[in-house]
Amino acid sequence: MTQVDQRAPESAPERTLPPSGCPRLGVLASGRGSNLQALLDAIERGELSAQVVSVASNKADALALVRAARVGVPHQAFPRADYPSRRARDEEMADFLRRSGVDLVVLAGYDRVLATSVIAAFRGRMINIHPSLLPAFSGTLHAPAEALRHGVKISGCTVHFVTEDVDSGPIILQRAVPVLEDDTEETLAARILHEEHVALPEAIRLLAAGRVVLEGRRARIVPGPPTSERCSTTHGT
Repeated sequence: MTQVDQRAPESAPERTLPPSGCPRLGVLASGRGSNLQALLDAIERGELSAQVVSVASNKADALALVRAARVGVPHQAFPRADYPSRRARDEEMADFLRRSGVDLVVLAGYDRVLATSVIAAFRGRMINIHPSLLPAFSGTLHAPAEALRHGVKISGCTVHFVTEDVDSGPIILQRAVPVLEDDTEETLAARILHEEHVALPEAIRLLAAGRVVLEGRRARIVPGPPTSERCSTTHGT
């Protein structure tokens, strides 16, 4: 949920995450955790070579924490009321992720903008999924409703890097869905969410394979073989 390195266009291409074959994922979620579950399911099916090693939430009652507990993934809630400031809370959450040894931080339905110090600490190693075709309907928690209000004919989802400018980081990939004449916010959001469950594992596969290269504010996908090896463990430590 955040955005962009202002790197000069002439600067050398930068690979964002060294290929490891099995990145360790730290997931931030605020609600149901359906995107977290999509990652866990993709890993279990052998479709994604990665490990979910930690899950954090800003809400103590987030279902995402329950999902993590069910599969033995270390998890913790960081309610804002427990800390003197938002920055203090975010930095404590960042320390939790560091202790887990994460390679990549995944914002999967996280509904708060992170402190700039945390974004800087994980620059190039933090991604977010947003329920619109960015840059349309950025900076809102109600993108499907905004899509309907504006009468767009196509919506979808975007996986992008997190930077200081909210929902404006380099785009890794997008998936589109048609907006139907009889759509409600709920029906459109459900179809977009289905595509999120496809897009997020695919983006992580590309990053794990070293196929995402930053050129200025563009994230370019370079050719390469898909990763096929499976992690020795699917989640946890």
